[in-house]
Amino acid sequence: MGKPSDTKEKLLQVAFDLIWNQSYGSVSVDHICERARVNKGSFYHFFNSKSELAVEAYEENWREKQPELDRVFSPQNPPLERLALWCQYVCNRQKQKAEKYGHVCGCPYASLGTELATQDEKIRAKSQEIMGRTIRYLESALGDAMREGSISLSDPSASAKHVYTAVLGKLLFAKVHNDLSVLNDLEQTILSMVGVRKLAA
Repeated sequence: MGKPSDTKEKLLQVAFDLIWNQSYGSVSVDHICERARVNKGSFYHFFNSKSELAVEAYEENWREKQPELDRVFSPQNPPLERLALWCQYVCNRQKQKAEKYGHVCGCPYASLGTELATQDEKIRAKSQEIMGRTIRYLESALGDAMREGSISLSDPSASAKHVYTAVLGKLLFAKVHNDLSVLNDLEQTILSMVGVRKLAA
């Protein structure tokens, strides 16, 4: 077996991938250990439960993708371009996962949160926390767009939640129908929501 840090990293990555591809309830500790090629004793050396592993795996996934989101929402990008780039990022990520797993996976955070919201408070809270981070990115972009006069909003915070909810709805619809084409108009839908007919080239 490799270094302890490598073993833990394998468990985190495998757990996130399996849960996103399938569901929390359908993935067992044995399944995770088998896929990660880690013995069960090593699993319980790092984690007290599957729930604890899931919370840490989802946090680790966020840390991995945060640099890309920082680039997408960089103040160097015009506010409306940040929204467009984010929509493209969402679509590309869904396409990559669909090619890997053979079906649309939807939002990993919303999927886990809705599955366990009434059963596991730590998982529900982690899902809410991570989704809230993306909403703050959106709020910043919308606030900047409002200040520069490219859109007219009274409450960027509320609008950010509306935009995020709309994207979650699209992702859920795409997942249920197993159809990525549902996301084809995602960018235009979101820009229209905030009062933009078309983003200039």
